[in-house]
Amino acid sequence: MGGLVCVGSVLRTGLADRPAVLALGALVVLGELLRRPAADVRETAPLGAAGALAYALLGEVAGHPAQHGVAQTVAVVLAATLAGSVPHIARGRCGTADHLARRVLTVGFAAVCFQPLAQQGVVHAWAGPVHALLLLALCALTALCDAVLAAASVHVRTDWPFAPLLREELRGMVGVTSAVCATGAVMALAVAVVGLWALPVFSVPLLLTQLSHRRYAAVRATYRQTIASLARATEIAGCTPPGHAHRVAALGTAVGRDLGLTGRGLAVLEYAALMHDIGQLSLVDPVPGGATAGLPPAEQRRIALLGGAVVRQTGVDAEVAVVVERQADPCPEQPLAARIVRAVNAYDEKSRDAGPGGGLAALEHLRLATGGDYAPEVVESLARVLARGCLSSPPVG
Repeated sequence: MGGLVCVGSVLRTGLADRPAVLALGALVVLGELLRRPAADVRETAPLGAAGALAYALLGEVAGHPAQHGVAQTVAVVLAATLAGSVPHIARGRCGTADHLARRVLTVGFAAVCFQPLAQQGVVHAWAGPVHALLLLALCALTALCDAVLAAASVHVRTDWPFAPLLREELRGMVGVTSAVCATGAVMALAVAVVGLWALPVFSVPLLLTQLSHRRYAAVRATYRQTIASLARATEIAGCTPPGHAHRVAALGTAVGRDLGLTGRGLAVLEYAALMHDIGQLSLVDPVPGGATAGLPPAEQRRIALLGGAVVRQTGVDAEVAVVVERQADPCPEQPLAARIVRAVNAYDEKSRDAGPGGGLAALEHLRLATGGDYAPEVVESLARVLARGCLSSPPVG
């Protein structure tokens, strides 16, 4: 609603500093066109974000005071982001609305903090190091605002705990977000001194970074697909029912998020869940239905150790092999990821075998099991996830 009010205000009063509008608006559009619509990338359009931030922090153009204010800043960024998002909307890619809302709100926050100072001439009086420090401070506050908005959006959509989501976003600020903020601030400073010709010079490094980041994300996606293919080996060999590993991974990742796991911890959990049954490939006689939860502890431990040995040969993170190896350890001695995989694996096996209403029966079985079998906090988290009906999770890496 605020963005529409700003657009209406600009339509009524007209655009100021049109060359700056065209140059920075085009930069935002280009960044949005190159946006990677993927859940596994924190900042999907760094070039567009830097251009939008530079416009919000622009106080002068080649030594002349800039005439745009908060309303025009928000309106231009909104229009440019929408224009660059048209191809993504046409392809039906999800997440565009959240992305647009975050972009407008964060840019609006930066503009509200900076533009009144610029209009009053305060920024011009603080020329030099003080001006640069002011921009860096505003960039840090804007990044913090964006992190809060991102965490709140996911929390509202999925009901995952807010604090771990915020910590994950804050850790992500060290990477691409820092580069975006620094580039936006430098663009604003450079345009203030030499004019709009500075934009192409400072856009190229971030553009190259964005292209490199896309390649890295593609490699990471291929890595995850390779692990998922390895997980299907037990299904192809007839050791486990179709889809078992992927169900355990999806549900286990949701439980991990509910319990506060983020980043690397979630990745280890997901990969271990995908490959937790891979030790069954070493068995001469497959376990009926792949149901290892009902086997004697010694046999479970042997299969787990075999699985860990196989995982270590694949080159996957050693932590994943440890989680797989410790599936049969006493519950209090297991790491959290191993406790989650153990409980979710048992739930999937028992709910599958119990027929209609098997989910409730399986959950009740886990609750009534002895304390050494399944961690109570994991079982209760599993119940919460099932009650929400939120079993899907974005890829982690």
